[in-house]
Amino acid sequence: MSRIGKNPVVVPPGVEVSVAEQIVVKGPLGTLKIAPHSAVTVSLDGQKLVVAKAGGADGRIANAMWGTMQANLSNMMVGVSKGFEKKLQLIGVGYRAQVQGDMLNLSLGFSHPIAHRMPEGVKAECPTQTEIVLKGSDKQQVGQVAAEVRAYRKPEPYKGKGVRYVGEVVAIKETKKKK
Repeated sequence: MSRIGKNPVVVPPGVEVSVAEQIVVKGPLGTLKIAPHSAVTVSLDGQKLVVAKAGGADGRIANAMWGTMQANLSNMMVGVSKGFEKKLQLIGVGYRAQVQGDMLNLSLGFSHPIAHRMPEGVKAECPTQTEIVLKGSDKQQVGQVAAEVRAYRKPEPYKGKGVRYVGEVVAIKETKKKK
């Protein structure tokens, strides 16, 4: 049974929530929507959202969706009030990044530059040429964009060159020795 699902989701000040076929959360940083799973019900109780199993539904799917819906709603509250951010760093000679409008231009050692278009709701910033900061209100979308940018040049295990998350540890292998 889910322990996460038992906790109500507190609605922070300045955030509006409407519960109908879709749950709509509006805040200073944007609007997010989610459709609740059929195995759970969501109700607004004052300044708290309460997630419960639909019609006393039992089983693995109801338990899983109960906790998942609570976690998603909690992330939505944080997203529209504070926002989420992912930081990436470029390690390697000549690796650079710059933002022009909604395009992130990357120079990662290929024969051609890479232009990555930022989706609606995600903003990119480059405080330095080797740092990228992605910000947005949707946690899943910010993480997905960060993963897509990292996939252009993952950190390699011999020198550690590539795009990595800030704080990511890359295990460096020792090169093969001649006998």
